[in-house]
This record gives sequence, C-alpha cells and structure tokens, in this order.
Amino acid sequence: MKTLFLQAPSFDGFDGGAGSRYQAKREIRSFWYPTWLAQPAALVPGSRVLDAPADGLTVDATLRIAEAYDLVIIHTSTPSFPSDALFAEKLKEHKPSLLIGMVGAKVAVDPLNSLLASDAIDFVCREEFDFTCLEVSEGKPFAQIKGLSYRLADGSIEHNEARPILEDMDALPFVAPVYKRDLKIDNYFIGYLSHPYVSIYTGRGCRSRCTFCLWPQTVGGHRYRTRSVENVLEEVKWIRDNMPEVKEIMFDDDTFTDFKPRVEEIARGLGKLGVTWSCNAKANVPYSTLKIMKENGLRLLLVGYESGDDQILLNIKKGLRTDMARRFSVDCRKLGIKVHGTFILGLPGETRETIENTIRYAKEINPHTIQVSLAAPYPGTTLYKQAVDNGWLEENKVINLVSAEGVQLAAIGYPHLSREEIYHGLERFYKQFYFRPSKIWEIVREMLMSWEMMKRRLREGVEFFRFLRTHEA
Repeated sequence: MKTLFLQAPSFDGFDGGAGSRYQAKREIRSFWYPTWLAQPAALVPGSRVLDAPADGLTVDATLRIAEAYDLVIIHTSTPSFPSDALFAEKLKEHKPSLLIGMVGAKVAVDPLNSLLASDAIDFVCREEFDFTCLEVSEGKPFAQIKGLSYRLADGSIEHNEARPILEDMDALPFVAPVYKRDLKIDNYFIGYLSHPYVSIYTGRGCRSRCTFCLWPQTVGGHRYRTRSVENVLEEVKWIRDNMPEVKEIMFDDDTFTDFKPRVEEIARGLGKLGVTWSCNAKANVPYSTLKIMKENGLRLLLVGYESGDDQILLNIKKGLRTDMARRFSVDCRKLGIKVHGTFILGLPGETRETIENTIRYAKEINPHTIQVSLAAPYPGTTLYKQAVDNGWLEENKVINLVSAEGVQLAAIGYPHLSREEIYHGLERFYKQFYFRPSKIWEIVREMLMSWEMMKRRLREGVEFFRFLRTHEA
C-alpha cells in the first residue's frame, strides 16, 4: 500500500512530537526529528514522512496530501491523542477507503481504549513497531501480524501476540536518507544545539529505572540494545557526505554513555570523520571517558539532573547522587564540554524546601542552559501507578498534561504541596537561574562571538519572555 507516516497538525508551538520526550509547547520554539516515524518509513518502499507541525501545515493542507495514500500511520502521544483521533476522523470523512493506524507509547500501553476512542482508527501498533508497520503496508492479513491490535468487521477489538523485541539493531536501515528525502532540515531547531542539526539513535532501551521516564517503560525496555560501532559511523559518514549543511549530530539514545568502551570507540571514529556531536548522558561519566569524547568532537551533553535532593533521586530510582553529579559537572567544565541540564519539579517527595534546594543546586552546578519540566505521570510508567494509587492525580484521574494551548500543566499534587505551587515553581526556577548577573554575562559574551548567535539568542529571548508571561497567566 502507498503509505504516509504522519505527525498530524496540532496546536501552535507543538514541538514535533514523534521525536520529543515530552509533547508540549516549549520555552523556546523547538522541533525534534520524527525519528520514530522515519525508522519504519525507511523500511517501506515508496512511503513518505510528513511532519505537519514542523512544516506549519494546516488541517486542510494535510488532508489534501493524505488523500493520495492508501495507508496513513499517525504517531500519537497522551497529550496529543484527542486531537490526533479527531484528525483521523477528518481523514476518514475525506477518504473513507483510507486505512488508518496509530503508533506511539500512548497506544502501546492502552491499545483497547485507544481503538474504542474513535471508529476512524483501524489499528494500533504495540511494542517496537517498525516491522509491524512494514507488514501492514505489505498487505499481510492483520491476524498474522505480531504486535498489532485492530478492529474486526463486527466492531470488536482483537489483540495479536506481542512482537518480540528487536535484537539486531543493524537490521534497521539508516534514517538520515529519509530525513533528506522528506523533511525540511531548517525546520528542526533545538535551542542548545547548533543549527541545522540531525538527530539519530545508535540503540534502544535504557538500563536506568527512572520511575517517570516514558520510553524505556513503554516501548524500548530496560535492556540497551545497540547498533554496531561500524554501522553507526557509516551513517554519520553518510550524513557528513550527503548533508553538508548539518553542523551537529545529536545521538538521542536514552543514555548514550551507558557502555563506556563503546562510547569511546564511537568517539574516536567520530574524531576521524571530523564531525561535531552531542548526546544524552547520565551525570556519572568518568573524567577519562569525557576527555576522549571531548578530544574527538563532542560539544555538548544533555544531562538529566532532575532534582537537587538526594531523597527524591532515590524515590525516582535515578541511580545517581548529587555529589556524583557535582563532580561530573566540574569535570565537564574543566574539559570545556557544554551541558544542557534538565530538571523536574513535583516528583514524589517534593516540598517547598526541596524546590528551593534544587534551584540552588542548579545555580551551583551551573549548566550552560537548562530545561525545567513538571512531573508528568504518563500511563505505563511507575510514576503513573504511584500517582493513581496515592491519589496524587485529580479525583477523576483524568490526565491533563498540557493545556489547550499546549502549555505543560502540573498533573500531580500533594496534600502538603499544591499543583498550583508546583506549576508556578517553574517560573521561579527559570528566573532565579537565568536572571543572575553571571549568567546574563555568559549569554551576552556568547552573543558577542558571532552575529548569527546574536540573532539567535535575541529571538530565543523574545520567545522565552513570552513563554514566562503565558505561564504566569
């Protein structure tokens, strides 16, 4: 079947969805690559990836494009599912013969209710869905496709046996050629990455057990399965040779630094290729490994610090202490490695005092840039179960993770700490971190280094202040 892999139109500022770890309107306009759609698209001949939010496409424009296809597979998430289901219904009205499926963590953990939500959704793919999508596109009978849940002719729902986890990661084709073929590279922008950038995975799964983290608990699992070093370097070489405009490669594995010898081997290969790169890292990488990474093109690490309180880190099974993270941060500073630090407010154990401690901690370790999120109890995660069991969610247990405008909400509240206090703690965190003379001078100095950076930071500043005003309101 002629297949379209689609990120459906959504609210203004939606950050791309299919590649982001949290689907919400960001402090600064951001779009991650829809890698989770590009990967199955690379398997399906003649398919296309359409990222409507990144392209700024309207509902009508997207409908006109989709009508040329036989099969449309939509990536969805808990925040975006209502609007995605509504779009699926519009697709069916527009072209009743269209076969429509959905992929993503939301439908993977709740296939029954996802299918019951709308008759327009013909099937959903559970687990890792790359080869499930391929078999659907090939016209294989639904009853024979593992990992598929679907609607029968009488309206009842059938769930096939689970698809085994993918062991041979080298069996997946490169996603970069799909990016080049289908996407507008300039649309993908992250505040802390050089522009334009490209994001790829070198493996799936994460050995960490963080209770809040979505993908390892729903799709990827807790075993880190990796592509061979040779396979990774071959795709990077392809990017370097075929996408010369790319200034940075981001390795978006949940924790790219988990296997130290492998990271060091990849780093040395990247150094020989002469590329600039960044990756996700846990704040426990030893100095010796960091040094090898830095000497071979590493520019920035994206690090989840989460909290400045050791008891909260223990509560969420982070596998990290603040003293370890402090030492790691000092090592990065010594080596000249920039750090984008992420923090979360409202995790189990949070109090007014721990929020203030985390703000002080963030200022002390002083990442180059930060992102502050609110604890999000995604279905399928341990945090969600804790929130339901302990009554931390609203009484009706409806999960409101974002507002109608796409702004992240505080879904969890505690008897001693209200949702409103947690929500507004985010504004205080940002202001106290960024509105310091030393941090302001750091940003100004960066802007003075180039006219391009000057324009970029000024634009981001406008977006950031607009975000704060919206959030406060």
